[in-house]
Amino acid sequence: MFLQNTLSGEKEKFVPLKDGEVSMYNCGPTVYNYAHIGNLRSYVFADILRRMFEYNKYEVRQIMNVTDIGHLSSDSDEGEDKMTKALKREKKPLTLEAMREVADYYFGKFKKDLKELNIKLPGHFPFASDHIKEDIELVEILTSKGFTYRTSDGIYFDTSKFTGYGKLGNLNQTADTESRIGANLEKKNPRDFAVWKFNSELGYEAPFGKGFPGWHIECSAMSRKYLGQPFDIHTGGVDHIPVHHNNEIAQSETAYNVPLAKYWLHNAFLNIGDNVKMAKSGENFITLKILRKRKIDPLVLRYLFLGARYSSSIQFSWGALDGAQASLAKLREKVKELGNGVSKLDSEVNSKPSVKEYKKKFLAMIDDNLDTAGTLALVWEIVKNDDISDVDRKKLVLNFDKVLGLKLNKKTTVKIPENVKLLVKERDTARSEKDFAKSDELRKKIEQLGFEVKDTSEGTTVNPLKT
Repeated sequence: MFLQNTLSGEKEKFVPLKDGEVSMYNCGPTVYNYAHIGNLRSYVFADILRRMFEYNKYEVRQIMNVTDIGHLSSDSDEGEDKMTKALKREKKPLTLEAMREVADYYFGKFKKDLKELNIKLPGHFPFASDHIKEDIELVEILTSKGFTYRTSDGIYFDTSKFTGYGKLGNLNQTADTESRIGANLEKKNPRDFAVWKFNSELGYEAPFGKGFPGWHIECSAMSRKYLGQPFDIHTGGVDHIPVHHNNEIAQSETAYNVPLAKYWLHNAFLNIGDNVKMAKSGENFITLKILRKRKIDPLVLRYLFLGARYSSSIQFSWGALDGAQASLAKLREKVKELGNGVSKLDSEVNSKPSVKEYKKKFLAMIDDNLDTAGTLALVWEIVKNDDISDVDRKKLVLNFDKVLGLKLNKKTTVKIPENVKLLVKERDTARSEKDFAKSDELRKKIEQLGFEVKDTSEGTTVNPLKT
C-alpha cells in the first residue's frame, strides 16, 4: 500500500516499524466547544485509514489526544487561551477543576459525534491535563540540552538550534512566520515557540515556574508515552503542518535523537461559502447537531467526505449534502433489493473470478493513498452489475463497507422535499378526479426531481429514483 507522506512530499510504500502492527497518533479535539463538521473530517479520515489497515490484517494501535488545558492550543503564543475563554463564556470560575468540567462535557459530545459517524473509537483518549508530569520532564530535557531560553512570560524553544526546522512540508519558515506565531519582542526568533507559559494565578507547579504546558509539547509527550518513538503514522489537518507539527518534530527529535513518526498524513479543509475554511473563530461552522435537527443521517456527511480524496478540499453546501443524502439512500435501497440472504457477519467474498477481480480492484484503490472516491464508484458499479448474482454483489458491497463504514445494510428513511410532496398531493387529487393526463404529467415532473411514485392498495409511495 502507498501513502502520501508530507515529510518527504512523496507517495511512499508503507513499511511498518513492526511487522503486522501499525502505531498511529491522531491530533484530537480541543474540548472548549462543540466540534464542527470541518473538524470531523479529520476523524473520518483517520477512521478510514485505520479501517484500511485492519482490512489488510494489521493490528492497529491508535491514540487520539484530548486538549483540555494548555496555552492557546493554536499556532500563536499570544492571546486568550481557548479553555479559559470557554470558562468565561459559560460563567464558570477560573479554576482547573472547572476547566476539566467543561472539557468533560464537550468531550462527551465529541464522542457522541464519533459514534454517529460510525468512527471506531481509538484505543485511548489521553487528556493533556493528566500528563503534566510528562510535559515537565520533556521541558527539562530540552533545557538540559540547551535548546530553550527563558522570557518574562515562559520557556521557549530556540528553533535556530534545530537545523531541520520546517522540513515537514518543505516550508520556507522565514516567510510570514511572525504574523502566524505572534510578535514577542523577547523572542530570539519569530519562529521560536513556548514549551511552557507562566501563570501565577491559574496553572500547574513546575520547577521552572507555575503555568501551563505549550500546546505542542503536550502532543510530543503523550504520543511518546503511549506509542513510543518513533511510531508509524501521525495525522492531522493541513493547518497543522506549518507550525504545530513542525514544532512537535523539533522538540521530540531534539529531546530523544530519533524521528517522532515515520509517515505524516494530512487531510485538506472543508470549505464553506466563498471557499473559506470552516472554523469556530470565523463563526461559519456547522455542527452534527444542526444536521440532526434537519433530520439528516450523520452518515450522509461521511458519504460526502468519502466522495473526495482526503488530501483534496471539499466545498460544503446544503445542496451538496442533499445530493449525498439522496445517493446514500439510493445505494442502501439497491443493497436492500439484493436480498436478505447476507448479514453483516457473513460478508466474506467467495472465489469466483468476477468477484475476485472486484476485490482486487477495491484493494488497489483503497491501498493507493485511500482512493475513497474510486471505491464509492466501484460499489455503484457492483450493485448495477447484473452479471453477478445478487448474493455475491451483496457480499462484495458489505465486505467493502468494512472500510467505508457507511452501514449499507441499514434501513433508511428518505427525506422527501416539500416541493415533491406538493406535487405528489396534486397528483393524488388528479387521480381521484380521473384526470390521468395531468397525473402522468405530474409523475414526469416528480421523476425530473429524482423521485418515483408508485400507486399501491395502501396509497401512494415515494422513493428516490433507481439509477
